[in-house]
Amino acid sequence: MTTNEMTKKSRNLILALLFLGWSLGNLDRYIMNYAVVSITGDLNLDASSTGIILSAFFLGYAIMQIPGGWLADKFGAKKILLFSVIMWSIFTGLTALAWSLVAMIIIRFLFGIGEGGFQPSSSKIIATIFPREERGRAMSIMLSSGGIVSLIVPLLAAYLLGTIGWRTMFVVIGAIGAVIAFLYWKYIKLPQDEAVDNNNNENASTKINFKELLKTPLMWNLIIAYFCIYAVNWGLVSWIPTYLQKNRGLDLMSIGWAQTIPAIATIIGIYGSGYIIDKLPRGMDKILGSISCGVIGILLYLMFTAKSVTMFIGYQTVVTLFLAFVITMLPAIVLKKLPSSITGSAMGIANTGGQLAGFVTPMAIGFMVDAFNGSFDAAFWMLIGFAVICIISLLTLNDQKGSLLNS
Repeated sequence: MTTNEMTKKSRNLILALLFLGWSLGNLDRYIMNYAVVSITGDLNLDASSTGIILSAFFLGYAIMQIPGGWLADKFGAKKILLFSVIMWSIFTGLTALAWSLVAMIIIRFLFGIGEGGFQPSSSKIIATIFPREERGRAMSIMLSSGGIVSLIVPLLAAYLLGTIGWRTMFVVIGAIGAVIAFLYWKYIKLPQDEAVDNNNNENASTKINFKELLKTPLMWNLIIAYFCIYAVNWGLVSWIPTYLQKNRGLDLMSIGWAQTIPAIATIIGIYGSGYIIDKLPRGMDKILGSISCGVIGILLYLMFTAKSVTMFIGYQTVVTLFLAFVITMLPAIVLKKLPSSITGSAMGIANTGGQLAGFVTPMAIGFMVDAFNGSFDAAFWMLIGFAVICIISLLTLNDQKGSLLNS
């Protein structure tokens, strides 16, 4: 079977399975932001220690992005996909055994290593089986899993943490991962030419090595943009439950209901962004992305100066719409502008920036909150600064030059 012989039904089945895996990965990451409230109580941790736990996963995840993408290009995306799901399932389950801060940090770091190859390998599969004009929508479906999970997690976490506790909860999530790994092994069938990087007849004669890819200015703009937008995203996602509890006086169940509104906006924003991006003329995506980052910066200021929880949630909801557009646009640039033969490596390099932000930002916010006696104001100003840097990175992004972009 070659790429061109794949039926729409086969593509959609693979896309559905990938969506399932992305959903589980997002479930673990999002639910940890709620579980950490109970974990810090059990392990007697302060805000700085909490930030380190939240960041440990992202350090491992970031370290594995580039190797994971390179391995997917060299040995096949399905093999790396299976390895990732199996590894993260094991360490998700082992999270339940953590008995101290050090043990939790090590387990979450190794969990990140395990999951690190998933996004570049799954992105390569999308580039392998879908034509260019459908890749933005396919990626938006993958990314929408984050919005759907963020809609479910607040209430699910409140229920599970109040019934079975955080340790049993992570065992259950790990078991679900094992089931998904089996489904991948049995049902994901890729074209034969995926292994030789000659799919869709795109740049079959183009041979691009890893060093050339790193020298491409486009990649460095993407790394910076990924870092900045994900710093905003993970800064909000990881600390808003704690912020709303400690600074706005909400309990976990109230936080869960309040966060369903931004979650619905995220789903709508990501799905809509995928369709918009596929129809935009060349160069317009980065302009709209820059404008979105400007709006995000303004709304972040309005969030932390909001006089009521209702206003805070309202501004947060609008922020998620603009975040959704930028977060969908960046991987779409990789899938559309670069040859699919190097999609795994390119996605791994670009996403390293985003995952380093996931490592740095929660930890930095934890230290800032301790340093300013529980105030989150400095943390919000830091996120606003990242939004400004993202604007500069997108405006200077040049996709008109270089052999890598002439596909």
